[in-house]
Amino acid sequence: MARPVTLFTGQWADLPLAELAPLAQRMGYDGLELACWGDHFNVQEALASSTYVQDKRELLARHGLQCLAIGNHLVGQAVCDRIDERHQSILPAHVWGDGNPEGVRRRAAAELQDTARAAKKFGVKTVTGFTGSSIWHSIYAFPPTSQAYWDAGFADFGARFTPILDVFESVDVNFALEVHPTEIAFDIATSERALAAVNQHRRFGFNFDPSHLAYQGVDYIRFIRTFGPRIFNAHMKDAWWGKGDGTVGTFGGHTSFGDARRTWDFRSVGRGMIDFESIIVALNDIGYAGPLSVEWEDSRMDRVHGATESAAFCKRLDFKPAAGAFDAVFAKDQQAP
Repeated sequence: MARPVTLFTGQWADLPLAELAPLAQRMGYDGLELACWGDHFNVQEALASSTYVQDKRELLARHGLQCLAIGNHLVGQAVCDRIDERHQSILPAHVWGDGNPEGVRRRAAAELQDTARAAKKFGVKTVTGFTGSSIWHSIYAFPPTSQAYWDAGFADFGARFTPILDVFESVDVNFALEVHPTEIAFDIATSERALAAVNQHRRFGFNFDPSHLAYQGVDYIRFIRTFGPRIFNAHMKDAWWGKGDGTVGTFGGHTSFGDARRTWDFRSVGRGMIDFESIIVALNDIGYAGPLSVEWEDSRMDRVHGATESAAFCKRLDFKPAAGAFDAVFAKDQQAP
């Protein structure tokens, strides 16, 4: 195995970490990517307490687990979004506050800055997350939408996120955006535009997740090769597309995940249509040495069964890159006299 296989805990936040950690060990994981919700990782407690991060590390260590990244997707979503009542259900009370949209956005930005500081204290180099977007609602471009309108959305992202990234820089931690519909970047073109909006800030990169690219028709292998050094984390999540009953398209038809009419859905790793063999080759080619973090989502499968087989799948699939060219032994200067 070339890389640790970890489990992103966001979809397991109903379980206390003391229960999830031994379960993750039994399922075959080497570590956890801790979500900043449930009781898995609390940013403010990490900053306020002299023992919190040590206690978390000790809990993980007792079960043979490491942590190489923490995820604060829910708070990140509120930094640039048009805030509505849905956000209240995903945000900590101190971030939601009185619900005034601009106040929510500013408090979310402050919390994300604190997440960088907490990650530093925890000894983690990467924070994965979302950004939200002030322009996602205009995705279909009607009423007619000008490039100036979209430019303003990217400028808003740049103005809100650059101060956040400056804090990440000050503590030597990277922010990895999970490129994803509803974020400022949801494909290769918008990822390039997002990088430009923050002036190629060296602390801004990506959490690669092929499941959010494939069903859109985005070349997820090209994504890896395009952004190479900017890929700070990698989620292993599968997807299945083109298999619905023809009544629901790419936009989802306001159906729920798991609805048989959908033309795409998430699948347990190895059960969908993502070419993970090519992903491993591409990750090796760019020198990615970080974790393969399973983000397990499959509406039709028991999650313990699915997460267990996903860990085994990733470990079986992963391999170390070659130490040299396989045909180097044939070179004349390598041959015995």
